[in-house]
Amino acid sequence: MTIKSIQIHKGGCHCGRVRYQATGEPVIVAHCHCEDCQRLSGTGHTTGAMFAIENFQLDGEMSEYTLEADNGNRVTKAFCPTCGSPILGRNSGSPGFVTVGVGTFDDSSTVTPQVTIFARNRKSWDAMDEQVLTFDAQPDWKPGNG
Repeated sequence: MTIKSIQIHKGGCHCGRVRYQATGEPVIVAHCHCEDCQRLSGTGHTTGAMFAIENFQLDGEMSEYTLEADNGNRVTKAFCPTCGSPILGRNSGSPGFVTVGVGTFDDSSTVTPQVTIFARNRKSWDAMDEQVLTFDAQPDWKPGNG
């Protein structure tokens, strides 16, 4: 009998006022090149790991910013009010899940991006792994439906 250990992903903001723990394998790990992620991160893309909310614990106070995506979903970005580190996002199209910024993991080497979305917005200076499954827009996918 093989006992598989449960992954525990710990992380937090730059100043340490916000800490979190996510348990288990992420539902998906995705690079996102949408214009909102580019502007909110100040980079060419974000990389997030999605977890069921019941597998996520947060300690510390955060500030939030909510926007309406092109598809009408409400997207909420949560960040440390002291240092501004972007910690997580929630999307009304995927209730019950949070997407955690992989760069805020204490050890981000434990996850591998599986998909790239909104590749149509990728900037020429933002090189990506061509072996990662890539979509020009948001695929018609929701957690739990494969």
